[in-house]
Amino acid sequence: MPQLDESSEHLLNTGQKVQKRASSAWNGFSNFALQDNVLEVAVGLILAAAFTAVVTSFVRDIILPILSLLPFIDRNFDEKFAVLRKGPHYAKGQGYTTMKLALEDGAVIMAYGTFLNKVFNFIGIGLALYFIANVYTSVSNDAVIKNTVKCKYCRKRISEKAHRCVNCTSWQDGREEQTN
Repeated sequence: MPQLDESSEHLLNTGQKVQKRASSAWNGFSNFALQDNVLEVAVGLILAAAFTAVVTSFVRDIILPILSLLPFIDRNFDEKFAVLRKGPHYAKGQGYTTMKLALEDGAVIMAYGTFLNKVFNFIGIGLALYFIANVYTSVSNDAVIKNTVKCKYCRKRISEKAHRCVNCTSWQDGREEQTN
């Protein structure tokens, strides 16, 4: 059997060390990435993104057309803007017809329509999540929405079912107020 010279032996040892470190790094990463809570967060984020897309479409394609029937609201909220400073090619009496034209002309605009659209999306997502939480609570008997009250003593929010405050440990049934 041929003998390894010193450089070949050093190269073999270095290769084994690199392989051991790579294996250790991979095991550490897989232990971190495949934990239950990390996977739950990843699935939750993916579902949240999909849910946001659905609610955004609901607001833009269902709610806004209905709101556009009102005389003071236009359907195309995204194109609502106010000119704060006119550009050099501003047509007097005509103004800018689109935000793109105003921006290309160098005008400074306030795009309040985009903001209103995002507010409607936020309200829509909040109401949809509230509806889903209520349906889940009624089906599973596991309350997602917990009712809270303020502690009489420290004024922090606690569960309405709590006998003692988790913040100041005072009894909520009035024991502190009773004198013997």
